[in-house]
Amino acid sequence: MGILDWFKNRAAQFDADGVSEDTVQRAAEKAIALTNPRLRVLPDCHSRLIPAVRRTVIFLTEVLRGLPPARPISAAAWSSDAALRAFFVAPSDIPAMLGRSQNLRTVFAKFPELDAAYLVLGMALNEQRSLGIALQGTIVQRDVVQTSISFSDHRAHLCSRDESRLHRLVGAQAYEFLLAEALSEIGEDRVERQELQANRALIGARLRLLRQQGPGLGSMFDAGLPGNSEQATLEAKLVENEQQLAAIGGGESALEAELDCLIQVLDNPQRYLRVEQRELRLNTMNVVVGADDSGPVADVRFSLAELAGSSPRRRAFVLFHVARSELPTVQGIDFDLAARCL
Repeated sequence: MGILDWFKNRAAQFDADGVSEDTVQRAAEKAIALTNPRLRVLPDCHSRLIPAVRRTVIFLTEVLRGLPPARPISAAAWSSDAALRAFFVAPSDIPAMLGRSQNLRTVFAKFPELDAAYLVLGMALNEQRSLGIALQGTIVQRDVVQTSISFSDHRAHLCSRDESRLHRLVGAQAYEFLLAEALSEIGEDRVERQELQANRALIGARLRLLRQQGPGLGSMFDAGLPGNSEQATLEAKLVENEQQLAAIGGGESALEAELDCLIQVLDNPQRYLRVEQRELRLNTMNVVVGADDSGPVADVRFSLAELAGSSPRRRAFVLFHVARSELPTVQGIDFDLAARCL
């Protein structure tokens, strides 16, 4: 299976319901394909890699099992759903966010029988401390240190037709993130190896292409996948890159070092990825309050992912399911109006 096949079938490669030997074997093959296919020439490659891969698969499976179930999202529910009011400033922000998700439109277009689809909403979590006024019983206290919470940069790039497939997609991209970190460390190690000077640029190019193509939770947290023409160009470059990497050869000691680096990353996935469940007690102004606050408050729950390594990131995310009717229609171009404005 080539590198592009792994991307095209990523949702089917991760079994979020259990850790089977088939899942581990496919994950090991994916690790080799996305880093350096020549690792296969090492006689004990698979036997050395499998334990680390199994540890990562177990780790990611536990992360997925800890995610809360998907909840409904709609503009109409904004006024009655405290979490939606915390995540979005106004109800109109919800259809605007959904309308920007080309992947959500693709899911509904591909499966016309679907009444609802599932998505991961990624958001920037902003925490700001300031001095404010608080009511302690009947006494007004001034200059109280308060923490205000806000969410921004809403992105819904991970979408699927059912929740289990969405979990598998999240697991596959989390795994790709770890492989990208391993590839980054391999590239750094190669800088120190003068005899591999010619290969260094190839590894760097491969890492950039892999990240642009979508791994590393990129489509969950970043700007999403490139357009069709740009993606076609990337795919052609990836094929060419894979052929070059397979033909370039190199000493066995270099391959051993690459395999050791890959094993080291997959043996310690918690160093690079951490997901925790957060619950904040917020008032109507999104200020964190205590359990004894007497005003209107709500407990807002979300997941928080912290990605370490070469590109540290921290993002909040929530799983939602959305009805087809909530997706705004695409507005066409009014050519008559445009002509009148010229």
